[in-house]
Amino acid sequence: MRGLKTLASLAVAGCALAVSWTAQAADPVKIGAFLSVTGPASFLGEPEKKTLEMYVDRLNKQGGVQGRKIELTVYDDGGAPDKAATFAKRLIQSDNVDILIGGTTTGTSMAAIKIADPAGVPFISLAGGIDIVDPVKKWVFKTPHTDRMAAEKVFSDMKKRGLTKVALISENAGFGKSGHDQSLLVAPQYGIEIVADEVYSPKDPDVTAQLTKIKNTAGVQAIFNFGFGQGPAIVTKNYKQLGITQPLYQSHGVASKDFIRLAGDASEGVRLPAAGLVIAEQLAATDPQKPVVTAFKKDYEAAFKSEVSTFAGHAYDGLQIALAAIQRAGTSDKAKVRDEIEKTSGYVGTGGIVSMSATDHMGLNLSAFHMVEIVKGDWKMVD
Repeated sequence: MRGLKTLASLAVAGCALAVSWTAQAADPVKIGAFLSVTGPASFLGEPEKKTLEMYVDRLNKQGGVQGRKIELTVYDDGGAPDKAATFAKRLIQSDNVDILIGGTTTGTSMAAIKIADPAGVPFISLAGGIDIVDPVKKWVFKTPHTDRMAAEKVFSDMKKRGLTKVALISENAGFGKSGHDQSLLVAPQYGIEIVADEVYSPKDPDVTAQLTKIKNTAGVQAIFNFGFGQGPAIVTKNYKQLGITQPLYQSHGVASKDFIRLAGDASEGVRLPAAGLVIAEQLAATDPQKPVVTAFKKDYEAAFKSEVSTFAGHAYDGLQIALAAIQRAGTSDKAKVRDEIEKTSGYVGTGGIVSMSATDHMGLNLSAFHMVEIVKGDWKMVD
């Protein structure tokens, strides 16, 4: 009788455990995102939101991940770091998300890191500042190329063209400031001398004064601007209006057709580093990225009737890396998912081929960047 009671107890316990496992399997995978859908960074945040929603919807129709539906919660921080921190806290403490994907800008990402990292929640940022992952933070990762990489790619191109005396102009906050600092840091490595250094506010309607100083600086051979949103377009327009003839370079923060539309004819001849996504058709047939970026470009443009941007690609890569980690972990347990994200190896995404490690929470190298030039309102690969 005692043996029968023991068997009965085990059977009841087994049934309870099975019910528990079934309930857990039925629970959705909760993804939280805070994005700059409105505000000065909206041309980055809006395509990111569209991308996450499109692919989450598609994956749910296909059965989700490991038979679990994906529940996506998105908040619009408007580009404000304080709102990003508030939403990150809400997503973690109230919405109980398993992972965070977002942080459209460097400023909003850095604000959210202060919440996510101590809380032990995996966070994949979609912003460019190197400070997001350098130094490495245990729970924080990112998908876009860094501002340091952008500076290195630009200076490498300048060196090939024999341009060694450069005027730097940049936004005085967030991505622009970080890019400015990284440019100063890596310039000597490429034999580049910064002979003028001007800054502007992202809200400035005109930067003629700063560009006039650059124009009047002796020896300037090229100009490099670091920023995103409307600022770089204003810089480009004012540059054209002042009749400056030295080559103008921008960062990857403007790798969107929105920049070309905002800057108009003044954008002709501007060079910048960009991911293979914006020049999908121009990639070699043997390039492992070609099928990935071609398919994503086709999906995005068919769904939204607008041209794809690298920022949409950052969101796509973040989502794919996150879900692949959950799949490998066999669970949405935060610590296990974090470990699997860090083990990401050979992922072919829109930004390049990603291989992370304990010392590299981005996983891209300089080969993931292409130098492009704006020719007749479109991108042309030059390197």
